[in-house]
Amino acid sequence: MSTEEKRLPLAPSGDPHVARVRREISDLDSKLVELVNKRLQLVAQLKRYKEQHGIGFVDLAREEWMLQYLHRMNRGPLSVEGLSRLYHELLALMKQEVVAQDESGG
Repeated sequence: MSTEEKRLPLAPSGDPHVARVRREISDLDSKLVELVNKRLQLVAQLKRYKEQHGIGFVDLAREEWMLQYLHRMNRGPLSVEGLSRLYHELLALMKQEVVAQDESGG
């Protein structure tokens, strides 16, 4: 995407259905960011605790158990493959962010 494209505002839709659905999506996106930030705070807290008590940070058995739990809970339309990808990306992001916080002293 060019710099000019990034500066252009999104064209407003005159269609009330489109506008309503976009508002709902925006609201969900805001909630997702809030939840990810809360999760990151908990992960950082857990990492500090584990470090203080000599416990390894990454627990692959727990990650696998959680993924299986989420698969059982998922009623779709998110596919099994999509859920796996989402969860693995979320875990990778959490690890990356918590390490970056440690490095920056945050």
